[in-house]
Amino acid sequence: MRTDAARVTIMALLVACALGLAACAHAPAKVETPVTAPAQLVPPAEPSATYPEAPTPPSAQAAQPSDSTIDSATPTQVAGLTPAQYADLFDRMRAGFKLDDVQRAAVDRQLNWFAAHPDYLERAFGRAELYMYHIVTELEARGMPLEIALLPVVESAFEPYAYSRARASGLWQFIPDTGNRYGLKQDWWYDGRRDVVESTRAALDYLQSLHDEFNGDWLLAIAAYNCGEMAVERALDANRAKGKPLDFWSLKLPKETQAYVPKLLAMRRLVSDPETYDISISPIPNQPYFARVDTHGQIELKVAAEIAGVSDEELYELNPAFHRWATDPKGPHYLLLPVDGAQVFTQNVSQLSDDQRMHSETYTVGRGDSVASVARRFNTTPNVVREMNDLPTGALTVGTDLRVPSASDTLPAKVLLAAARVDNPTKRMSKRPHVHVVHRGDTMYSIARRSGMDVNKLAMMNGMQPGDPLRAGQRLRLSNNNDGGGRTGTVSRKVTYTVRAGDTLTQIAKLFQCSVKEIMSWNGLASHKGILPGQKLTIRMAGRRG
Repeated sequence: MRTDAARVTIMALLVACALGLAACAHAPAKVETPVTAPAQLVPPAEPSATYPEAPTPPSAQAAQPSDSTIDSATPTQVAGLTPAQYADLFDRMRAGFKLDDVQRAAVDRQLNWFAAHPDYLERAFGRAELYMYHIVTELEARGMPLEIALLPVVESAFEPYAYSRARASGLWQFIPDTGNRYGLKQDWWYDGRRDVVESTRAALDYLQSLHDEFNGDWLLAIAAYNCGEMAVERALDANRAKGKPLDFWSLKLPKETQAYVPKLLAMRRLVSDPETYDISISPIPNQPYFARVDTHGQIELKVAAEIAGVSDEELYELNPAFHRWATDPKGPHYLLLPVDGAQVFTQNVSQLSDDQRMHSETYTVGRGDSVASVARRFNTTPNVVREMNDLPTGALTVGTDLRVPSASDTLPAKVLLAAARVDNPTKRMSKRPHVHVVHRGDTMYSIARRSGMDVNKLAMMNGMQPGDPLRAGQRLRLSNNNDGGGRTGTVSRKVTYTVRAGDTLTQIAKLFQCSVKEIMSWNGLASHKGILPGQKLTIRMAGRRG
């Protein structure tokens, strides 16, 4: 039995503990002091790791890494973890895989190719580190299979400047018409098909729409993403008529599509268990690489890089949609920046004057000048001249000073190439229509897709229906004399490309749509081997005449 003194002592201790806990419960939380913009530009030497002024997309904000992140985890060890608790983004992806691992010879063939080319995977996943976190986060927010985050490996090897002969562009390889259908703006300044955030939104919208159209069958949706929904619908109709199964593996689809879906499934299997295939995949940190920041209007991209403390090359890798020296005057008015540079940029951009934001050239209107002639002089379009100067329609006044685009020869080679591919609305029309000779296995839809056309327009121009059969040797008109779709004259323009680690002449030739022999000839190379990182190569690009 305790004595009264003991009871008093115990009660005192209990009261003290209670008071201590209460004090802890009511202690003010640590509050970050708001950042006040200083009177001069903030140096980007030591940026803060937190940036309330530079928001990431809402779904990305919900998946910030937490203190409970597990340092080394395998899929069997991490069951039940939240997305933010994974250290490696690949582990987070594996936990969200939903497609069946089917045993098919077509998948095995693609898997063997990937396993035999680890350098290809290393380059693709090295580029993916910039964009993958955003893609995974957006897929999770929609409840979609995380295997789809691997689709850009198949489409573009995660090269945002990738461009196909069918005029498909960007990580997700949108052709112009499909890009327009899903709200991707495309003009002289900007191509939303290469906008990392916007093209991802559009691709996931498109894939979800296809998934719904094909009654929840993801393999049919992915196939249709490659060859178009009409091609898949026709194959399904053909199988229904013959009483055949309606799954992807039973359909007669274009050869490219027959390999496309197995490529994604092979990539899924390899990422699920790389060790089995003697492949080492470097981890990607499970945290956002970039943040989206407001520019509050047009800004020169070199200025943006300077005030954010990042290199020009890094800025263009995150913002490949802008293919000129500045952002689009009509928007979008945002940039993607590494998280470390986002707060610094946000603080600095608000302090720039209009002249500091844009280092454009000035041209004084002379006698006989028109908006069109000034545009031709500075390799731009009349609309751009009017936009930059807020000009009404009508003639120019002699002696007026106009802002015009700066010379573009200082832009990176990739950006110059992207700009050269933009259709000039004032281009001259060809006297003869562009004609395609049908090859064995061609369909109306496959020709339309390769040519960047709407299949209904192609059929109408040739007096046919989209589903009409084609014969080898048949000629199809791809453009009319009066539709602005003809080819134009070209001029050769030289750019300098700096070789990066891992580059080969084959890859560089593919990037610039030329041959290895041409690059060797332009640069006096005796062999296609032996190029070194940092080496300068001259590339002759064929640009359209205005």
